[in-house]
Amino acid sequence: MSDPLPTNCCYLTGPTAAGKTQAGIDLARLLGGEILSLDSMAVYRRLDLGTAKPTPHERQAAPHHLVDLIEPEDEFSVAQYLAAAHSAVEAIASRGRTPIFVGGTPLYLKGLLRGIFQGPPADWRLRQRLLDEAAEHDPGWLHKQLSRVDPQAADRLHPRDQRRLIRALEVFEKTGRPISDWQQQFDRARPAEDCRVFVLDWPKELLNDRIDRRVEQMFAAGLVAEVEALLAEGRHLGRTAGQAVGYREVLEHLAVQRPLDETIELVKLRTRQFAKRQMTWFRSLSECRWIRLGESDADFDPANIAREIAAQAGGL
Repeated sequence: MSDPLPTNCCYLTGPTAAGKTQAGIDLARLLGGEILSLDSMAVYRRLDLGTAKPTPHERQAAPHHLVDLIEPEDEFSVAQYLAAAHSAVEAIASRGRTPIFVGGTPLYLKGLLRGIFQGPPADWRLRQRLLDEAAEHDPGWLHKQLSRVDPQAADRLHPRDQRRLIRALEVFEKTGRPISDWQQQFDRARPAEDCRVFVLDWPKELLNDRIDRRVEQMFAAGLVAEVEALLAEGRHLGRTAGQAVGYREVLEHLAVQRPLDETIELVKLRTRQFAKRQMTWFRSLSECRWIRLGESDADFDPANIAREIAAQAGGL
């Protein structure tokens, strides 16, 4: 079990393309803080464009941590992230600075706020067997298997959330207990007023427009070339990195010669779906406070957002 982080931290989160990066930099200036990435893909070196990783200029504007930790072919668990986060928070606090988490990975956020059941280590042979068996059955087979052994976990998970369904089945096979039993004792929710967790909340249509523009910018900046360069060196993307939205579709584009325009539209669609799942997660966390954003993208001012959050996060 990983313990929750101390309450001296501040969190700025929200869906992809919400504008977290610049608002986080402005918030760090106001609070005398340093930024810790709250992004499960930013830990990978050389995966820059598809992750919308902070640029070198943005990293100079405020110190950043938990970025570029591992190679694209490596795996990085939630437990490893939490261990790295705890060490970074201690170092930042020792300098008299405020730790500010910025990013949109809900599972990382929940782990930081409440601690997390780490469970047995990954059994890749077992996971592959489950994947193979799922491929031989109708869609929804993994969800049906989990419903038999852990209906509580099955109720929480989407039937197409293959990764988490497999993890829940893995925990049951390795420990003999449902993952919902293990997790229940660590699921200590707190009221929002006791926490400093702020979610940027856009109207759906505006967020979708921002996502579409973000995706177009990623491809215009050279996302395909970024992946081609890795492959040309004989590198590969691991299980996690290779399934990330954007990279998965580019790999498919290069492998099966799917037209680029179709690939871009597919990335837009899957990113919008991903953002919807992020918001569902955030709404499930009682610790979150919501920063409602305007009806016009032109009204978005990261500096104003940072000032609003700093005012609500008083006492840091």
